[in-house]
Amino acid sequence: MPPKVSEKLRKIVEEIDERGNASLTRLTVLKKWFERAERLSAFAIWMAAGASSRKGKTGGAAGDFFSEARRLLAGVNPLRPTLNREAAKSLHDRLRDFQSEYQNQQWGPVRIVHHWDLMLVEQGLAIWLWYANSPAHGYKLAADYCQNYDSRYGNGLSGPSRTKIEEIARFMATVEELEDASA
Repeated sequence: MPPKVSEKLRKIVEEIDERGNASLTRLTVLKKWFERAERLSAFAIWMAAGASSRKGKTGGAAGDFFSEARRLLAGVNPLRPTLNREAAKSLHDRLRDFQSEYQNQQWGPVRIVHHWDLMLVEQGLAIWLWYANSPAHGYKLAADYCQNYDSRYGNGLSGPSRTKIEEIARFMATVEELEDASA
């Protein structure tokens, strides 16, 4: 029997512990788990809710977006999240417009993101709204959440990524338990 995705995530954590880093592409193992659209939607909304609830001093428009996202995502079913579609689309579009600054680099335009957690909310809502059948979008969301820059290794999975990967593994176990209980 092939190893479960959670076991593969555990191996990534072990690699970070042993070597100090792991390639970001190691998270592609999540794509298999995301092949079930309801899992991907649940993950996207879990990520958005988590990103909107992180503590920090953010005021002004960004603070208002965090508050609105928390209200929208409060109390959703972790297995089959349902949201007000119009409110979710409106928030997504306004988040995208809020961080729509691009800078031209020699290889092309690069989006400037001032509030990383708001971008994770935006991506989570986009998956729930339009990309629930796209495991690649789920991988990108997980990679954006877990990546960490370390001057010794560059951008990838290192130090703080370890805890984030473990959080994802716990979420996956919870979803699988709920699936088994409802079967």
